[in-house]
Amino acid sequence: MSLQPLLEAKKFVVTTEVGPLKGTDTTELEEVAGLLLGRVDATNVTDQQSSVMRLGSLATCHLLKERGLDPVFQMTCRDRNRLALQSDLLSAYVLGVENVLSITGDLPSLGDHPQARSVYDLDSVQLLWVIGKLNDGYDMVGNELKGKPDFFPGAVVNPGADAGAAFELQLIKMEKKIAAGARFFQTQAVYDVNSFAKFMKRVEGFGVPVLAGVIPLKSVGMARFMNKNVAGVFVPDELINKLAEAEDKVKTGIEIAANLIKELKGISQGVHIMAIGSEKRVPQILDAAGL
Repeated sequence: MSLQPLLEAKKFVVTTEVGPLKGTDTTELEEVAGLLLGRVDATNVTDQQSSVMRLGSLATCHLLKERGLDPVFQMTCRDRNRLALQSDLLSAYVLGVENVLSITGDLPSLGDHPQARSVYDLDSVQLLWVIGKLNDGYDMVGNELKGKPDFFPGAVVNPGADAGAAFELQLIKMEKKIAAGARFFQTQAVYDVNSFAKFMKRVEGFGVPVLAGVIPLKSVGMARFMNKNVAGVFVPDELINKLAEAEDKVKTGIEIAANLIKELKGISQGVHIMAIGSEKRVPQILDAAGL
């Protein structure tokens, strides 16, 4: 069963993501697809993540679809104008891709081609609106389509904004995205379950499923880096100390992720596991979480 009916039936779902590699060799991608098949409900494909040039998200989604997975086409507004965004969406649907995650996208200056010109013709809210127009059978200026898609659009939210104003801004953005057509949300990484529970209490009236983000920790340095550099992410000292004292940090990182999933299961409608290069460990995490 694909992502949309599972969420509409209020099932607890598990999604994960894969990052296309830099090049044309898809051997590792195919290996990861085989490990994830039957273990996750959908698989996001990142779109030039962190503004690093890689194999395209659309082609990778098609490869995953051919291998039996339900892909989520992450689409950033950074690299395409409104013509290209609409065209790529139509192409995705023709290739069997139905789930789309709308993202504004990181600045090119953060990636491996800092000289690249950013586009940002539309933002993530406008892109959601465009997806709705295409679903209705029209392009964004009202021209009728010959054959229309039926996308299941999603968006992102950061539940860990620490300042009151920043937290309220996230809620406002979330409401705007819902009004524009978002039908599910995936979040930034969650490590403080109590704080996330308070966020979920605030948004329960929105009536849209939220999948809590889980990033497995690989090292103390990674945890501290995220605390310092990733907005809205806070790894508690308790988890950092646990990782610091562990002999096998990979195993401990898997245990931490699994415990988080167990706790989040009663709070959110699913989890989104972002393994960041360690996709082959996702089945181990799910086993440890009892999923």
